[in-house]
Amino acid sequence: MTLSALIFDVDGTLAETEEAHRHAFLLAFGQSGLDWRWDPTVYRELLKVSGGRERILAYDPDAAPELVAGVHRRKTQIYTDMIASGRIAFRPGVEALINEAREAGVRLAIASTTSRANVEALLGRRRQWFEVIACGEDTVRKKPDPQVYQLVAFRMGLPVEQCIAIEDSTNGVKAAVGAGIPVVVTPSLYTTGDDFTGAAAIYPNLAEVKLNTLRALVP
Repeated sequence: MTLSALIFDVDGTLAETEEAHRHAFLLAFGQSGLDWRWDPTVYRELLKVSGGRERILAYDPDAAPELVAGVHRRKTQIYTDMIASGRIAFRPGVEALINEAREAGVRLAIASTTSRANVEALLGRRRQWFEVIACGEDTVRKKPDPQVYQLVAFRMGLPVEQCIAIEDSTNGVKAAVGAGIPVVVTPSLYTTGDDFTGAAAIYPNLAEVKLNTLRALVP
């Protein structure tokens, strides 16, 4: 089978963004008059839930919808300002692998449960590298549900067997596997040591991963 496309998750996969997300949440909480304290231990547990609004509700199921929406909107503004300042770079090997894929004619896509504003802030001008970008607003069900991967494959007009997903989390692996897409994992700060059952391969990062390495994983 030919490898036709690489589909990247964003947070923790393209870049180590989760600490920036956590700090943005904390600033948004303070500005909203909330005394919520999401330390790294709490946040690691909350990351088992996909989506920022969903994490707020997981932390406080009684939070009013308008509070959730307002806090999340402010958090997104803070986060995108952080990204715009250039403080977050792609993880090792990511850009080299993307460039190799582009030169070889392997198509590129994004499958993320974060907001489009967050994704586009991180990508900047690199957005044009990706043929399809599916974000949290594009699906009803978030990872570990396979919907976002099914949507990307549909929009690209490709059989799932010709794609490889690149993820960093348990939920991401479950989503890709559920869609029938082989998935490789590069664990991030908050996902090291998690259960990646079903992954075709696990790498510390993409620094030593070449396109032919991934081609060998396509059945």
